[in-house]
Amino acid sequence: MKITTWNVNGLRARLTHVVDFLREHEPDVLCLQETKVQDDLFPREPLEDEGYDVEFFGQKSYNGVALLSRHRLDDVVRGLPDDDADAERRVIAATTGGVRVLNLYVPNGQDVGTDKYRFKLDWFRRLRAFLDASYAATDPIVVVGDFNVTLDDRDVHDPDWWRDRILCSAPERQAMRNLLAFGLDDAFRRHHEQGGVYTWWHYTAGAAFKDDGLRIDYVLTSAPVTQRCRDVIVHKDLRLQKSPSDHVPVTALLTDAGTAR
Repeated sequence: MKITTWNVNGLRARLTHVVDFLREHEPDVLCLQETKVQDDLFPREPLEDEGYDVEFFGQKSYNGVALLSRHRLDDVVRGLPDDDADAERRVIAATTGGVRVLNLYVPNGQDVGTDKYRFKLDWFRRLRAFLDASYAATDPIVVVGDFNVTLDDRDVHDPDWWRDRILCSAPERQAMRNLLAFGLDDAFRRHHEQGGVYTWWHYTAGAAFKDDGLRIDYVLTSAPVTQRCRDVIVHKDLRLQKSPSDHVPVTALLTDAGTAR
């Protein structure tokens, strides 16, 4: 089973890239963030034509998440339970192939110390409360998405420059660790201890070609799924194509349920 997460930075602008990825890599589940399209304009048909069940939760110009699966998506949940009616659309969850998949687009936070930064930290707290109220760590759960946090300096191309800045501040990293403490593993780190593997590069100054990036896109797995995960792949080549997203897909490769890794 292949589960992929990808911040596409505008689905309609990147639709050809997404369809090409589906055809070449054939993920069982594709989780998209920052789709930037309201629901009535979501390009459902080209994705369904590739053989995927599709669920989405979007808004005009900003945010937005979507789930694609080769199997039926059941028990779909949109948003956090304590969201306001006009809350940003950042969460979608469903069960597919015997796994509960939560797809997240975590707030960026703008700058350390701002209202948006405090909102981000509180959003992490609310997410952890949602997990505690809804699931157990013994459930087969995968939590994926753009978390807008680096877990440690291995995930940062220039730790000294980024230290205490947004995406790399100590409170953000602690919020991420508090989420993991629910009973989730950073699946990539289970297989790759080395630093220098990134999932996001800004658009300026040839950052992707110089590999001046950050790892902020994750696949987090509960113990039953961690036991099935045999590798996590970062598709860096997609960042170097024409008109790319600033993020690249990240794919977890799972053995079939009940099969030893």
